[in-house]
This record gives sequence, structure tokens and C-alpha cells, in this order.
Amino acid sequence: MKRYGYRTKAVLHLMLCFLCLTACNGATDIESKPAEEETIEDTAQLVVYSGSGDSIDSWNDRFGSALQARFPNYTIKYIQKQKDFGIKELLTSGETIDIYWDSIGGFAAGLLDNGLELDMTPLMKKHHVELSQVEPTVADSVKQLAADKVIGIPIFNNNMVLYYNKDLFDKFGVSYPQDGMTWREASALGEKLTRFDQKQYVGLSSSQTHMLLMNQLSIPFIDAASEKSTLQTDEKWRTYFNTVFAGPGQSSGYVDYMKAHKDTLPYRVEFLQDRELAMFAWLSSIMFVFPEDFKAMNWDMVALPTFEELPQVGSQAYPTYFAVTSMSRQQDQAMKVIQYLLSEEMQTRLSKKGVMPVLQNEAIQAVYGQDSPFKDKNLKASFYNKFAPIPFKSRYDSLALTPYAKVANKVVLTADHNTVFRETAEEVNKKLQEARMK
Repeated sequence: MKRYGYRTKAVLHLMLCFLCLTACNGATDIESKPAEEETIEDTAQLVVYSGSGDSIDSWNDRFGSALQARFPNYTIKYIQKQKDFGIKELLTSGETIDIYWDSIGGFAAGLLDNGLELDMTPLMKKHHVELSQVEPTVADSVKQLAADKVIGIPIFNNNMVLYYNKDLFDKFGVSYPQDGMTWREASALGEKLTRFDQKQYVGLSSSQTHMLLMNQLSIPFIDAASEKSTLQTDEKWRTYFNTVFAGPGQSSGYVDYMKAHKDTLPYRVEFLQDRELAMFAWLSSIMFVFPEDFKAMNWDMVALPTFEELPQVGSQAYPTYFAVTSMSRQQDQAMKVIQYLLSEEMQTRLSKKGVMPVLQNEAIQAVYGQDSPFKDKNLKASFYNKFAPIPFKSRYDSLALTPYAKVANKVVLTADHNTVFRETAEEVNKKLQEARMK
């Protein structure tokens, strides 16, 4: 190998610095200024894992292809969660995970339960990554993942909107929903569409789990101090369940419909396939999860209905975080990947695909869904409302989610809400006690 003199080395160093700076033109205070030691010979072999179960095709479409182009000397292997081979099995096999990502619902538990958490604060300082331009409630949520340290960086976002089947509105001569409706108005509209015409149709329903996780009243599942269920102790839950679930369920024929469908609220199949549900509150990104079903349907979307006492406050944000793990032996390279994912360039790319960006940037939001099959839809509805504040998130929230979701069904089917709330709170508290003893 040739040996270069001091001056030659200095010239090469300056040239490399110049290349690094020009490659990052347009950088903001949140995105990527390259670390001083970065060189064009930088290489890495990184393993990325997610508990989301996101497919390899989806990973490549949203992230993998862009990362390969940005880091041609990196080999980035994505491993998706399998039904019978999750993160514990992966770690037991001896695999090293460099980057872990998941949505807010499972992120902290996935890291903490497997000892993968790393305080990324020093890496953020070294690679000039800040959260000052991230949507405020999302930026604040980072502080709730772990006290006094940063274990995850938000990369993309999600919220709730109201989808509707235009054919059913046309069939019954009812005007389409609009941005800015209240839940009272949406329920009244749903009542007009809950009718029997050769078969039973239902006007309004919601995805229970998502509506609860992202509830507009910012109610935590578990109290931070007592570490017990808030279901019976926080009166806002009653307001929430009565408004979002029980209210729409009072329409004539609604309960009969539920009883014919295993006592459950109308959901995905009833909306997308059976097409018996006129309006469905669901994730803003869901059309990209079931694209073929949505392509085959005459639909549109509006902003999530709001509570009258909280005008223009929509659901909480539901961010997805990326983290450098404590076991990674290539932490700088892994951080550079995350740094790029948060850059304006990548956030714009994601937004065009219909992946909600986390940067609070009107120009990036304006191109949302521009390159998607659904660009003619009312996609701006995703940004119509303000985000509700994100409350305390416990690592044990997942233990409460299914019982709480069952409450959404029960408050429609029974008038004895007191018993439903008490029994469910007792069930959750028992689960929490058992989990803490492990």
C-alpha cells in the first residue's frame, strides 16, 4: 500500500471534508451534518429488526432502497418479526441487532425487556441530531420512553382519520361527512346510515385498539404513580367510551348487527370487504397497508371527529422510533442511518409515499401522498386537527389494551357500565401485578 507524505494527507483530508459538506447541503439544525471522522471509505454491516412485523418488501419500499443509495458501502439486513421467531429467539440464536424500530405501543417494551436500550444522547451530539423541528407532542414523547436519556428517535408518524364509503352515502341519499365534525355530528350522520335494506347496514364504528391507544382526551392506560389501571379512577374514560363507542351504537339495528357478529363492533372486514359499514375511524396510513382493498372501493376520508370541549384536537400522534442498540458494535454507523432517516430529504421522500413525516414542516406535509395511488383523496385530512398531547406510556400498556378494547364492545351491548369498568380494572390490575413479579 502506498504511503503518503504529511502534505498529501492534509490535502486528501480537506478534499474529503469538502465532499462531506457538499453532500449535506440544505442541512437544518435537526438533520444530518456528517461527523468529522466520516470518510467515503466508511463501511458497515448492520442488522435492523422491528417488532412491528413489517414485511421486507415494505421495508425496502419505504427505507431499504433509499438507505442503500445513500450508503452504498453499508450492508443493511432487515429481519422482520415472525410468528414463531421473535426478538428473543433471534437474540438466542446469537444475532446482533444494531437498529431496533417499532411504534410507540411496543417500542419501549421491546428494548427494555431485552436489555437493548442505549442512551443515544452522546451519539446525537456527535452526529448533530436534534429534535427541535420534530412535531412538539412527538418530540415530548421521547422523554417518556426513559427518564433522563434518549433511547429512541421518532422517524415517522401516524394518527386517526375517518374513512367513509361513498357508495353507501349515495345509496341512501345522505351528504358526505366533512372535515371539522364533532363526534355528536358524526353519530347523528351515522344514525341516518344505520338501516336495513335487504341486509343491515351500520353508520359509524372505530378501530377500538387504535382509538384507545391514541385517545383524544390524553388518558393514560396506567397511572404512573400507583402503576394501576386508570379505567375506574379517571372519569374521562367514561366520557370517552360513551362518546366514541356507545354513542354511535344507540342507532336502531346496531346492537342486533353486533350480536350477529360475535358481539363485536364493525371493523375492517365490514368496512372494506362486506361494505356494510359507512364510516370507520382508523389509522391515517391504513390505505397503504391494504392498498388493493382500498383501490377496489369508492371511498374518501375526513379529519377525525372531535369532542365539543376540545375543538380541532384530533388523536394523539402514534410515532415510530428507531434506536441504536446497546449490543451494536457499529453504533456510529447505525446512528448515521438514523440521522439520514430524520433528514429533510428522507422525510420528504417518505411523505410523498404517504408515510406521515415527524418534521413540523409545511412543505414536507404538502407533498403527503403525492406519489401514492391515493393522491386524489382528501389526504390533507391527516393534518387538519392538532395532535392531542401524548400521556404517560407504561411498558405494560399492552397488558391493558385488549381488556380495554373489550370494554368498547360491552358499553354498546350493556347498560351496566359500572360493572364493566370495575371488573375490567380488576382484571388489568391483576395482570400488572403478575407482570411486575416476574
